[in-house]
Amino acid sequence: MHDNSRYRNFPKKRIAGTIVLIWLISAAPVPAEELAVGRFAAEGLTGWEAKNFKGLTDYRLTKDNSTLVVQATSRAAASGLVKKISFDPQKYRYLRWSWKVDHTIPGGDETTKAGDDYAARIYVVFAGKYFWQTKAINYIWANYLKTGDSIANAFTSSAMMVAVESGDTAAGQWRVEERDIYTDYKNLFGSDPGEASAIAIMTDTDNTGGNAIAWYGDITLSTEK
Repeated sequence: MHDNSRYRNFPKKRIAGTIVLIWLISAAPVPAEELAVGRFAAEGLTGWEAKNFKGLTDYRLTKDNSTLVVQATSRAAASGLVKKISFDPQKYRYLRWSWKVDHTIPGGDETTKAGDDYAARIYVVFAGKYFWQTKAINYIWANYLKTGDSIANAFTSSAMMVAVESGDTAAGQWRVEERDIYTDYKNLFGSDPGEASAIAIMTDTDNTGGNAIAWYGDITLSTEK
């Protein structure tokens, strides 16, 4: 016969405290995981590749208020910087970055091919099995498209333009952004996204023949909002 007296005499407060401790440990939030896409102060432009379309936008590291950022200067040119990075957008669904523009594009118009220029854009690429299946979300500093609105790119419906900022009201100011890539993709393309394959930044003025200057801060992906 077992002697259970030691359990009967075990302090009730200690039992309660143990239960609470176990609950707190099991209920503790899992720390967010983060992927660094561009940490320019620590890594410079390592891993970023130039993608030329027409002429060369000048991308270089510069300090802005003692912070190292990427400055993009475009004069009737269109080229971008691409970071090849494969990730599951359902897991790393929150894209965060900061940016600033000197001004939007005079003559820029999101609805026409002739006006398809942007002082700043950051886009996520989803490569398909075949090149024509590739899709992209372009987060743009829009010229006229209202903040929060979206539209198919003037050249292809496989690229959707999302106005995160718009116009010159905030020109000259740093803006910090966050987007839910997974939800955006579902809303824009009507299906779940596959694996993402790259993130790019681009300041382009080739269609309008104009000029633009923009600055891009660090870019990260996170599992938690």
